[in-house]
Amino acid sequence: MEQILSFISEHQQIIYIVILMIFCGIEIIEKVPSVLHTPLMSGANAIHGVVIIGAIIVMGQADANNYVALILGFIAVVLGTLNVVGGFVVTDRMLEMFAKKKTKQKN
Repeated sequence: MEQILSFISEHQQIIYIVILMIFCGIEIIEKVPSVLHTPLMSGANAIHGVVIIGAIIVMGQADANNYVALILGFIAVVLGTLNVVGGFVVTDRMLEMFAKKKTKQKN
């Protein structure tokens, strides 16, 4: 119990920031209309390329014998890539829905 309390006292500012970010995120998401939710989420998924970069750095810094770090890094790269590709696919489909349709000209 003392370890938990000492961890909380050492990282008190970070804990407050995380709690504030949670409340801000909830308030922002509640204000988004349901029509815009899918395009915003697909764009946010596309931005998650930072996860891929972080996973590559973790894999690069891991020891060759540390299989747990290598496997978790590989899984993070795969899942991050799927998230980014999925975000771009959904964004592309949403943009196609709002594009003007081309009309064929009869000669």
